[in-house]
Amino acid sequence: MAGGGGHNSRYQKSKCKIECNEIFEEIICLENLFAAWREFYKGKKQKKDVEEFSVNLEDNIFALHDDLKNGNYQHSQYASFFVCDPKLRHIHKACVRDRLLHNAIVRIVEPVFERIFIFDSYSSRKNKGTHKAIERFKKFAWALSQNNTKTVWVLKCDIRKYFNSVNHEILMNLLKKRIFDDKLIHLLENIIKSYNKEEEKGIPLGNLTSQLFSNVYLNELDDFIKRKLGFNHYTRYADDFLLVSKRKSELLAILEDIGKFLEDKLKLSLHPKKVIIQKWHQGVDFLGYKIFPHHILLRTKTKKRILMKMKIFKKKLISGNINKNNFEQSKNSYLGILKHCFGHKIECILKNN
Repeated sequence: MAGGGGHNSRYQKSKCKIECNEIFEEIICLENLFAAWREFYKGKKQKKDVEEFSVNLEDNIFALHDDLKNGNYQHSQYASFFVCDPKLRHIHKACVRDRLLHNAIVRIVEPVFERIFIFDSYSSRKNKGTHKAIERFKKFAWALSQNNTKTVWVLKCDIRKYFNSVNHEILMNLLKKRIFDDKLIHLLENIIKSYNKEEEKGIPLGNLTSQLFSNVYLNELDDFIKRKLGFNHYTRYADDFLLVSKRKSELLAILEDIGKFLEDKLKLSLHPKKVIIQKWHQGVDFLGYKIFPHHILLRTKTKKRILMKMKIFKKKLISGNINKNNFEQSKNSYLGILKHCFGHKIECILKNN
């Protein structure tokens, strides 16, 4: 998630401001907008739309500030396209002006919600991520198996079409539980309803705010499992989550509770083909890896995707569409993934490219 300068120092300040209805002013102030721009600009300098916005940067940021202050801001339409990563995903990309505002919002609002999120939610959060989620799952499994001497069962779940199913009304009500600034609520509603307003559901994958909204929405599920059901051995990354138990019967019972809660409270449903209960030693498929008690393997699909992308990058390098530095950065990012698992064969292929 967006962070950077002043993020932690704003925590207590934001906590105070949310109670005295001034958090909107903190978001739209020029200091925050320019700080958000600096964070947004990193890694995007060569993007055409970003470059065009930066030509008249001060004028554009002042104009955004004035529109927000005067109540004239309206979120723009999205550019729509598909990416294959590895499955086909429909991406909706906001214009630079709107994406800058998303950053500005998340910088200030995220700490307000961070203090209510559970420890074991790992997606789009500072000092979290996929590898921390895997480590946490393994810690649970090792503890319950008494160092792999007892059978441990794992329930793996996935929410069906999650981002396209988030209900706008429910999301707004969850935001209103923590935010009492009417101007900010109106702004967040403007952003949420800029996408799929007719069906009143869904948040776009391309928005930084969607990552925050996703965690706010599924924090209700986290709270239900951890606090209402009292189940502690639970790990979630976005809409994928695992529960670990010594007893299969316990997981079957809790699965029914989870399904009912999602449907009744959040208008979501579990993906019927992606609900699996299995023994840990059989290998748990989670976040691109196959996790066993004594080793971790890269999923076959993940291997194929990496090799396919490296072929594409190689062609781009040869044709001059990317430079050597870009190519090496991409290769090193994939080699970084392999540091967390056994993947000597594919590592050799990448290093010889």
